[in-house]
Amino acid sequence: MDATSGTPSDFPGLPGLPEPVPATTPYRVLARKYRPQNFDDLIGQGAMVRTLANAFAANRIPQAWMLTGVRGVGKTTTARILARGLNYLRDGHPDTGPTIAMPELGRHCQAIMESRHMDVLEMDAASHTGIDDVRGIIDGIRYSPVSARYKVYIVDEVHMLSEKAFNAFLKTLEEPPPHAKFVFATTEIRKVPVTILSRCQRFDLRRVEADTMVAHLAKICAAESVEAEPEALAAITRAAEGSVRDALSLLDQAIAHGAGLVTGASVRDMLGLADRGRIVDLFEAVMRGDVPTSFAEIRSQYEAGADPAVVLSDLASFTHLVTRLKLVPDAAAADPTLSADERGRGGEFAAKLSIRALSRAWQILLKAIPEVQTAARPLAAAEMALVRLAYAADLPTPDEALRQLKSDAFAATPMTSTGATLPSASTPSGVSSAHAGAAHSATSGPPPGASQSLAAQSMASPSIDLPSIDLPPPRPALTLAASGGARVNLVPAPAPEAAPREAGPRLTCFEDIVGLADERRDIGLKMALEREAHLVRFEEGRIEFRLAEGGRQSLPNDLARSLDAWTGRRWIVALSKEEGEPTLAYKARAALESRHENAAAHPLVKEVLARFPGAQIIDVRDKAPPVESAGSTDLTPVDPESTGDPDDEA
Repeated sequence: MDATSGTPSDFPGLPGLPEPVPATTPYRVLARKYRPQNFDDLIGQGAMVRTLANAFAANRIPQAWMLTGVRGVGKTTTARILARGLNYLRDGHPDTGPTIAMPELGRHCQAIMESRHMDVLEMDAASHTGIDDVRGIIDGIRYSPVSARYKVYIVDEVHMLSEKAFNAFLKTLEEPPPHAKFVFATTEIRKVPVTILSRCQRFDLRRVEADTMVAHLAKICAAESVEAEPEALAAITRAAEGSVRDALSLLDQAIAHGAGLVTGASVRDMLGLADRGRIVDLFEAVMRGDVPTSFAEIRSQYEAGADPAVVLSDLASFTHLVTRLKLVPDAAAADPTLSADERGRGGEFAAKLSIRALSRAWQILLKAIPEVQTAARPLAAAEMALVRLAYAADLPTPDEALRQLKSDAFAATPMTSTGATLPSASTPSGVSSAHAGAAHSATSGPPPGASQSLAAQSMASPSIDLPSIDLPPPRPALTLAASGGARVNLVPAPAPEAAPREAGPRLTCFEDIVGLADERRDIGLKMALEREAHLVRFEEGRIEFRLAEGGRQSLPNDLARSLDAWTGRRWIVALSKEEGEPTLAYKARAALESRHENAAAHPLVKEVLARFPGAQIIDVRDKAPPVESAGSTDLTPVDPESTGDPDDEA
């Protein structure tokens, strides 16, 4: 026996082997090393901590809590801290009861944190799902705690319990002994029966905000004497998606990957991410329609180690950022995870791109990401997604295409027929070849001998500027043989002198303006006019209204600018201090309430409501008139007494 080490002289049992190296303290990962020890260490859960503090102070402590949230937000840790608070007692201090203020370790704290306290029992419901496991809890709950104030049962992943196990819990959970408390934790709250939820006080643990997470990671790096770039911490925060455990695990991996130095490049290389600046370059090339540059950029990122699916996901994230900056220009100031390129160039794109183009790009990327993830050749699938995105960047929406077709139809020149054969050079002055070619669809085909096209005729005559219309190329002039043997040429007739037409629709009342905003799909302006505008005075070209309390101050300027663009004329929109009419939304609600009151006053409806207690009038609809066939010759007289009263349709 060795007197210094206390080990046998022949240890480890085989002669000639080297002496054993004394065991060192095993390494603990950051997620366990920096696990919160009290309520002050919990980050991002202020609402829950405030509720528990008030409940403990008022001695309004329930018998069970249900903690839910995504992975890594601290459900099990919160359950242990809650058990500490229920049983907190310091040696040499009076017993003040449950508290959330735990300035130092109490008599039971260390054992509770290490999951070895006799009165704080933790059960993993994923491996103890049956009724026998729950029966063991029910049998032991009758006995008082050994040393602590309360017996606390922590059941993790409680949604994994079987139906019979849940049913066995019901009676005990509703009326437990006064010395017993339950803390349940789950990530699948929808799988927990509502009979269990109704017996618990529920807390939804929130995802940790980005700025809070970055500050927490920076604090841990300082404690570990690790130098970390802000860009690297922002990338880790984005990848963690609000989970503290995920963020600490990624930080642990990044420290090992960078040999103690956490940089943005090392984190991107570790996670297979693309450079945020290069993502912005790719977005610019795609929205510009530059397919070769887009292909070269994504292939370069792929060769640098970026995953094509992750590249498209980052592209979708930047599209969402540009959309937010367009709608809420101050959104970038509150997000610390954004890089300088994303802040500056994102604002430039927001000023240039329309909501139509951004929403279409988002939809294309949203469908392309799962395709790339499941494709046998991810890079090829990503390139095809960029092709769709580039060619769809400037396409009109269906309603815009329909309006364009309608305007083209109005611009078409009417045609007429003459009784004599006109020479081919007699096309009227001022008709372009595109409009002349539009008359050819009236015939089945060109006759023999028709050689000169209307395009050539129009080139020989002066023309006026007309809107550019993409029509098929003109075909040769068509001649029809009349029944008397004469030839009838279909040629465009000179357009009569038309009266000047208004540039936009005629608006005769305030409701017409709201309807026009709805037609132009400006939903924000439509809702503001309905809810925030008290009309004072309306005349064509001028509107006065009082702005409702809390209404947006830019509404007059926005309305004037939109009306100028929609109608082609200038409108004066002014604010007034007069009371004005009620808002359109208020009028609609009043009309609906009046219809309901009138329906409720009908004798038939009164009788129905009296015979069916608890029945309510949900909707009132007008009775549709009977549909009569246009070609019907049935003139059978109708007995007036046999027709129902229209008021019966309530």
